Amino acid sequence: MKLGSDISAVVTGGASGLGEASARQLAKMGVKVSIFDMNADRGQKVADDIGGIFAHVDVSDETSVADGLAKARAAFGQENILVNCAGIAVARKTVSRDRETGAVRGHDLASFSTVLKVNLIGTFNMITQCAVGMLDADPITEDGERGVIVNTASVAATDGQIGQAAYSASKGGVLGMTLPIARDLSRDGIRVCTILPGLFRTPMVEGLPQEAMQKLGSSVPFPARLGEPSEYASLVQHICENGMLNGEAIRLDGAIRMAPK
Repeated sequence: MKLGSDISAVVTGGASGLGEASARQLAKMGVKVSIFDMNADRGQKVADDIGGIFAHVDVSDETSVADGLAKARAAFGQENILVNCAGIAVARKTVSRDRETGAVRGHDLASFSTVLKVNLIGTFNMITQCAVGMLDADPITEDGERGVIVNTASVAATDGQIGQAAYSASKGGVLGMTLPIARDLSRDGIRVCTILPGLFRTPMVEGLPQEAMQKLGSSVPFPARLGEPSEYASLVQHICENGMLNGEAIRLDGAIRMAPK
């Protein structure tokens, strides 16, 4: 796919972090970008910066996504690219003991379900609704390509740490559905890939003390630092442009394999 002003994209979680970097990179290439996020103030600011539009969207809600896509398509036409970056995380052990009372409690089902609902079901919800529109669009390449979908999993999908049961389960689900969805959509010219980022400089990480951030960065084999969101965005661009990338899950992690904690 050749990126330019005749291409439109939807980026979820585009108000910050990896999503924002992806939105800015695609816009830099001339792509018309719609940002879906729950943070209206920040999302609108990014959209204004890049000449895109913003829609307040809960990716786990069918109606919310449908309304967001209707707004995006009214402004820029059928999206050719979907980048799924929206996600949340909780840190909670499967079972834990209260230090003061000694009482043992299990991981509450509500928070576990919420993480899966946003990260996994939300990703699938976006894929299905965007793919329906892409399916009826005219091909945009000689190969008959109609669209590209880029999902965000995590290295936690394969080497999750203590307290990451919910997060790892959700990202493992994203990883697991990549190939079957790519196979489902291949005959209609829609490619699907997933990126598994390692330790990146995102708002969640930047909220840590400087010493903790440096320690995290030094744990990466090479380069021994935190990844920059722009490096994630560069891979998103490459996936969009390289027509042979399909059904693939790509670790972007500096060769790190996460320790138990």
